[in-house]
Amino acid sequence: MSTQSEVHTTSHDEFSMKRVGLWIFILSETFLFGALISTRFYLQGVERPDHLNQPLGLAISLVLLMSSLAAFRGEVAVAHNNQQKFRKNIIATIVLASIFLIGVGWEWYEAFHYFPPSSAFGTIFFTMTGIHAFHVITGIIALIVIVRMGSDGRFNSDSHWGVEGVVKYWHFVDVAWVFIYPTLYLVN
Repeated sequence: MSTQSEVHTTSHDEFSMKRVGLWIFILSETFLFGALISTRFYLQGVERPDHLNQPLGLAISLVLLMSSLAAFRGEVAVAHNNQQKFRKNIIATIVLASIFLIGVGWEWYEAFHYFPPSSAFGTIFFTMTGIHAFHVITGIIALIVIVRMGSDGRFNSDSHWGVEGVVKYWHFVDVAWVFIYPTLYLVN
């Protein structure tokens, strides 16, 4: 029988708690995107309009995937105390993400003519790409914050959780698009 003085408390280090918190957040966001994808199939089946700009969809997908590579390179660079390479790669990620958003805007402009938001596919298309674009914008903001914070050498091989957390979020945003792209552009 144990007494109250024998009860042990478990302490967790701050880094582990941040990491768990990020993964819980990413899991909740996964449910959001999963609901959007399943809604697409529930409302529209496998039908899609012929007027989707397939080359543009593929191009912006490749740009987003390249941004994930640049983000990874930035994270590795800061883990090895290479500040210049860190900033260069995170800025490249921001530029590529901005190009992606411009491509989505272009696609929206074209989509309004063929399947407006009031149509079934338009509702699905604009909701899914809009929520994803919002995540891209918040990712860009977070990337800008870590570049600014890192400009004074705040991140290094011993302390770079801020970079790691933002880059993990960025990879999640990219993976979400890897599922959204075929759901909208390829399934037919």
